[in-house]
Amino acid sequence: MSMTFNRKHPIPKEIKEMYPLSDEIKAVKAERDREIADVLSGKSNKFILIIGPCSADNEDSVIDYIGRLARVNEQVKDKLVIIPRIYTGKPRTNGMGYKGMLHQPDPAKPEDMLEGIIKIRELHARAIKETHLTCADEMLYTENYRYLSDLLSYVAIGARSVEDQQHRLVASGMECPVGMKNPTSGTLSVMFNSIQAAQAKHTFIYRGWEVVSDGNPLAHAILRGAQNKHGQTIPNYHFEDLKLCCDMYSEKGLQNPAIIVDTNHSNSGKLYLEQVRIAKEVLHSMRHSPDTVGKTVKGLMIESYIEDGCQKIEEGVYGKSITDPCLGWEKSEKLILEIADLL
Repeated sequence: MSMTFNRKHPIPKEIKEMYPLSDEIKAVKAERDREIADVLSGKSNKFILIIGPCSADNEDSVIDYIGRLARVNEQVKDKLVIIPRIYTGKPRTNGMGYKGMLHQPDPAKPEDMLEGIIKIRELHARAIKETHLTCADEMLYTENYRYLSDLLSYVAIGARSVEDQQHRLVASGMECPVGMKNPTSGTLSVMFNSIQAAQAKHTFIYRGWEVVSDGNPLAHAILRGAQNKHGQTIPNYHFEDLKLCCDMYSEKGLQNPAIIVDTNHSNSGKLYLEQVRIAKEVLHSMRHSPDTVGKTVKGLMIESYIEDGCQKIEEGVYGKSITDPCLGWEKSEKLILEIADLL
């Protein structure tokens, strides 16, 4: 058994110098970062909506989708902070299949990770320039975070990564909010251990350097449901689950208690149309307990794209997910407007 070392990639600093950001993009990001931080810290009563494709598989359709979000955002920006999902690395349960734009800028072509690094940076920058919305990505590989660190306004750490020491330590040094998902087992104490670690200061090795992190006060919980030993999905978006999460926050004494509810994955059993009902149930729970659940639930995470459902790569339908099924645009737009009205 062996590994073949194909080529050495430029370090993040070099990539950033090769593909620098304009002053306009930097200004948009600074303002957006303040707005999102104010929600998570409780200074603002706006509601966060992290919404977009399961995986960013095509630059043109992703930009088309985010442009649609930007137009809807103008109608709801007094109540919502919309953060588009541009998820460029796709975790795979068994390691097989399309692993995201980072690996394959074109899903129909072989992997080219150097081109992928460049393309995902260009995609995030283009989204900000054309829509003035800064976006979210998932930190699948800790060593790659710095390639996008000056572009991202939100980072999620997935259910399979949340127990990993390096993910927790790198999260503690991030300059943007980081959401820690509960693990696939559903054990909330694991998620809270991750939040506690991410909020603390650490010294550790990262990209060949000994680094010191200041701690990330905006590290918080994402509830995404779970699976039992039989593979059956167990949702954790119901009122009792939200209340339990709030109680655990109180016991831990963590900074800036915040919950984002993922309406898909094991909460919906990947029945993507259920996201509409789940979103509304969460809002109802917030109204039922305004001083606890209502104050702590800060937003929703929704998988949405231009077309309903999902497809195989070779089908080539524009704006249709090639990974998990997503809510189509018409249903998504209607849901965003309904969420704003219910708030």
